[in-house]
Amino acid sequence: MAYPGYGGAFGNFSGQMPGMQMQMGQPVPGTGANLLPGGYPAYSDSYSSEGDPMWTYFTAVAGQDGEVDAEELQKCLTQSGINGTYSPFSLETCRIMIAMLDRDYTGKMGFNEFKELWAALNAWKQNFITIDRDQSGTVEHHELNQAITSMGYRLSPQTLTAIVKRYSKNGQIFFDDYVACCVKLRALTDFFRRRDHLQQGVVNFVYDDVSILIFTLCSRCVQLSKKF
Repeated sequence: MAYPGYGGAFGNFSGQMPGMQMQMGQPVPGTGANLLPGGYPAYSDSYSSEGDPMWTYFTAVAGQDGEVDAEELQKCLTQSGINGTYSPFSLETCRIMIAMLDRDYTGKMGFNEFKELWAALNAWKQNFITIDRDQSGTVEHHELNQAITSMGYRLSPQTLTAIVKRYSKNGQIFFDDYVACCVKLRALTDFFRRRDHLQQGVVNFVYDDVSILIFTLCSRCVQLSKKF
């Protein structure tokens, strides 16, 4: 089963800190032995954090448990400068970043998850820069549709329209909202994929599954759930 968003190409990028020469990840061609599903670089458990600038940023804000919550993640990403010239990530976006990789539902993120997030953010940023041709810091709705398609997702026109309405402001989508959209698309696909044991693209959800999905990804989803 070829899942939407899995194997979609993001263009060449490396998981590097701003201004550094050491490469943290390999270019993403979309498939490969060292890639996570969807073309994200995989990091080995034997990976050494010594001399790793990401480790420096992470430990500067992490608690004694070696993990970061949403506020700490926001501070870490802001200090790292991964957002470049775009506005820093909002607290809400940082919450759903954690939810995307919080497989044990602790509400926090460890260093390995942080490295996985870093690779994904770099890929999404490269994609955004590619479609933001006038360097305005925003993209239009048709450009967002193109970006989603380029990542391998095959969504209905109704779904794409709903996404644009949710994330656009006066017809424009800012970088923070774009990343929030990417995070949710990946998280939803991961959530579905883990339950599609037969890889047929069909899953039976129980009430508890839906509750977990709604309350972990975004509190705003609760408002949508009341309409159904």
